[in-house]
Formats: sequence, C-alpha cells, structure tokens
Amino acid sequence: MKVVSNLRDEVESWRKFQSHLNDLVELSRLNDESLRAELEKEIAALEVDLDKRAFTAMLSGPYDDDDALLAIHAGAGGTDSQDWAAMLERMYLRWADTRGFKTEILDRTDGEEAGLKSVTIAIDGKYAYGYLRSEKGVHRLVRLSPFDAAHRRHTSFALVEILPQVAMDEADIEISPNDIKIDVFRSSGAGGQNVQKNATAIRLTHIPTGIVVTCQNERSQLQNRENALRVLRARLLEMKSAEKDQEIAVLRGEYTKAEWGSQIRSYVLHPYQMVKDHRTEYETGNTQAVLDGDLDAFMEVYLRQTA
Repeated sequence: MKVVSNLRDEVESWRKFQSHLNDLVELSRLNDESLRAELEKEIAALEVDLDKRAFTAMLSGPYDDDDALLAIHAGAGGTDSQDWAAMLERMYLRWADTRGFKTEILDRTDGEEAGLKSVTIAIDGKYAYGYLRSEKGVHRLVRLSPFDAAHRRHTSFALVEILPQVAMDEADIEISPNDIKIDVFRSSGAGGQNVQKNATAIRLTHIPTGIVVTCQNERSQLQNRENALRVLRARLLEMKSAEKDQEIAVLRGEYTKAEWGSQIRSYVLHPYQMVKDHRTEYETGNTQAVLDGDLDAFMEVYLRQTA
C-alpha cells in the first residue's frame, strides 16, 4: 500500500505539471503582450520545477525513496574527534529539519569529556536515503583544538554510515530468533533523574555475522528492542549489498579496499576556511553554512556524477 500510495502521488504530480504546461501553451498562443511578463515568470518557475524533477528521477535506486538510518562514529583524534562527531550530528539534524524530515535518536553514547562516541538517528522523509547515501564515508576536520591548552591545530576523523530503513517484511532479509543474542541493561545517562532505574536498554548480537546493535533511547524495553531490530535489518541488508558490489568490482578488476584514511570530505577551519568533497572536487568557502546543514549542493553534485 505504501508503494501504491507513492506511485499515485508521483503520477498525480506529473499530471498537474502537464496541465500547467498546457495552460501556459494556450495562453502564449493568444499573442497578448499584456500577458508576457506573467508568462515569463511562470515559465521560469516551470523550468526550476522541471530541473528538480529531473534530479529526483536520478534517485531511482531500490531504496532511494525510503527513510534512512544515519550512524556517526568518532574516529582517531580523541576528545576532538568526539566533539567532531557531535558537530556532524548537529549538521545532519539541521539538514533534515530544513527539509521537513522527522528525526529520532535511537542510540547515543556520549564522550568522556565532550561530544559523543557514536549516535544512530532514524530520518524519515521521502528520498531521505537517496540524498543521504552521498554522505557515507570518513569526514575529516582540521581546526585549532579547543581542548588543547596550547591551542594547536588538530585533525579529527569521524565515520558516517547511511543505511536504508528496510521494512520488517523485507524479503531479502530473514532473521532467525535463534541467531540473535539479547542482552538487557540500564540506559546510561547524565545522572539524577536522567538515569534509568529499570533495565530498558537492549543489545542485540547477530551470531552468524557478529553484528552488534544497541538501543537505549526509549524508556520502553519493547520499543528499544523494535528499534534495535530495525537497525540490525538495515545493517544486514547493507552487508549483503556490499558483498554483491565487491563481487562485481572484483570481476571487473576494479576492487580496492576501503581504508580509514580515505576521507570523502574535508572541513578546514584553520588556517583557511573551506569544505571540499574529494570525490567530486566540489568545494565552498562558507564553512559555517555547511556546518549549519547546507549540504544540498554537495549531495546534488555527487549524485549527478554517479547517476
């Protein structure tokens, strides 16, 4: 029913576009000079709409129009990297907010001094996965460290994972209850009233693959278990897709091992201001706008090049 509803909306949207186009053609045939300014304005708006539709048409992957799971993991760099992971969390939450997407933090592990060690966020919205898959990889930050007494320049790394939120009845993914080890523990918190007195946090271990998923954001053990299963299914699907991609790449003679140091994007705040995507060479000097969630240009350039 979800697929049918999405297709119906898509068809209806194109019919409205066609109807609008036909109306403008009919008005243009009147050769009325008093309508010229209004027609030019309408045609310009129609061209912008068509360009957006052409771009959306490139998001034709099997899960591109689905919701997404976004996971951020602090990497090399100690406290600076944990702070960098928190900055990335803020950046993606702001990006999702500007698009009107719904976000939910499923699991979050705070850093010892600042920032976070890891966070998993569910992002719900049409084409959320299609856009966000351009963000998968290692992100590098270069800045003067606020945690260094000498205020020296530090380089920090964080890994961003993007997974499709596959439905529970996804045919490609089967999870046997016998393959899952379930551990229950108390959620970690900032202390006081934030500490859970009951054991509601869930840790799932998928025995055949060794994948471990934790979820501790909800007060309900059942809800945490359901969210953990969502993440586990997404990780299993990603693993299956990655194995298939590697097999194809090996057959083509193109396979190269992904290394931690091969960052996809650098965010330089010192000695100059620049954000550069190393896959597309697209860059901008407005680092603050990017960190505030202005990511569309980076996403679109990448998706156009890989379409």
